[in-house]
Amino acid sequence: MDPTTQAFVAALLGALVAGGAMLAWHLSDRQQRVYQMPEEPLVPDGVAAVLSVLRSSAVVVDESDAVVKASAPAYAMGFVRGTTLLSDELGVLIRQVRRDGQIRETELIVPRAAGAPRHVTARVAPLGSRLVLALVEDRTRERQVDAVRRDFVANVSHELKTPIGAIRLLAEAVQDAADDPDAVYRFASRMLTESDRLSRLIQQIIELSRLQGDEPLDSPVPVSIDDVVASAVDFVDMNAGAKDIQVIAEGEEGLKVLGSEKQVGAAVSNLVANAVAYSEPNSRVVVTRKRVGHNVEISVIDQGIGIPEREVERIFERFYRVDPARHRSTGGTGLGLSIVKHVAATHGGEVRVWSVEGQGSTFTLVLPQHPHHEADGPYLRLAPLAPTPEAPGGRTKDQEDA
Repeated sequence: MDPTTQAFVAALLGALVAGGAMLAWHLSDRQQRVYQMPEEPLVPDGVAAVLSVLRSSAVVVDESDAVVKASAPAYAMGFVRGTTLLSDELGVLIRQVRRDGQIRETELIVPRAAGAPRHVTARVAPLGSRLVLALVEDRTRERQVDAVRRDFVANVSHELKTPIGAIRLLAEAVQDAADDPDAVYRFASRMLTESDRLSRLIQQIIELSRLQGDEPLDSPVPVSIDDVVASAVDFVDMNAGAKDIQVIAEGEEGLKVLGSEKQVGAAVSNLVANAVAYSEPNSRVVVTRKRVGHNVEISVIDQGIGIPEREVERIFERFYRVDPARHRSTGGTGLGLSIVKHVAATHGGEVRVWSVEGQGSTFTLVLPQHPHHEADGPYLRLAPLAPTPEAPGGRTKDQEDA
C-alpha cells in the first residue's frame, strides 16, 4: 500500500474514532440531563380520573402548597383560584398532614360575600410522598334541614301548649263561675274556639306530614278548578262578610288538573283564606284561573298588608310568621302556606309570590294541566284591582293559613 493510501485510511479511521467519541459524549450528556431534571409532582392518572367525577370539592397540593389539581366544585365554592389555595384554615390542616402523615377531618365555616356562610367538612390525607389531598363536602343544606327540624319540634310544642293551656284556664274559670250562667256560657264558647283551633292545628300537622315527602300521587283523578275555586270562595264567605270583603272569582272556565281534589282544594282554600285574613275591611280579593302553556295558574290577589321583601323567601316555612301578633289574632296555625308549597310539589307544580308591603299580594299556584283537557269555556272579566300586581305569582305575607 503506497504512503498516500495509508495516510488516507489513517485519516478516515481518525475521523470515525473522533465521530464516535463525539456521539458518545452527546449521548452521555443527554442522559445526564434527563436524570438531573426534577421530578414533576404529577397526580397519578387513576386518581385524577376519580377526582374529576367527584361531587365533593377535591384539591391536590404539592410540597410548596401550590394547587396541582382541583375539581370544578372546588373552584365554584371559592377554595381555589388558579394554583392558589384561598382557605387559610384548609391550608393549616394540609400542612399538619404533610408534617406527620396523619389523616385529619374537621368542620369549617366558610364565609361568603353574599349570603349565609357555608358549613363544610374537610378530610385531608397524604397522597404519595409529595402530595396532599383535601376533600371538602358542603353540609350547609344538612345543617339547614336540622335547624328546620329542631324549630318544627319547638314550634309544634309551643303551638300545642297555647290552646291546651287556654282550655285548662277556661275550664277552671267555668268551675269558679258555676253559679253565673252568663259567665259559664262565655267561657264555654271560648273553650270551643280554642278546641277548634287545636283540632285544626293537629289536622294540618297530619296533612303536612303526608305531603312533605313530595311523593307522587297514588291515584290521581281529574280535578275541576271551577269546583275548587267555588269551594274556596264558599269556605271564606262568612269571614269575608264579617269584614265586608268582596271575594270574586274570574278567569277561564272548564280547566282541569290531574291530582287530588282534596289537596288542591286545601291549597286554594288556604290561599283565599289568607287573603281575607290579611286584607283590610271593605276591600276585594280576586281569584283568577287561566291556562298558560301546559299549566293551569290559579292566582289569589288581595289589597292587604303585603309582605316585606326580606321576608318573602321565608313565608313558606312551617310556623314562620312575619307579624306574629297579627297572625295569632286571625286564628291561623302558621302551616297553611307550607301545605300549599307541598301540594304544589306533590302535583309537579310550584307556587309563586308577588308582594309590595302596604299594597297587597298575589299568590299563584301553578299546576300541570290535565292531559286530556278540552277547554272552550268563556272568560269572565272584571275591572282591574288597584293596585294590580303585574308579576305572575303571588301574594306574600306571613299568610300561612287562616
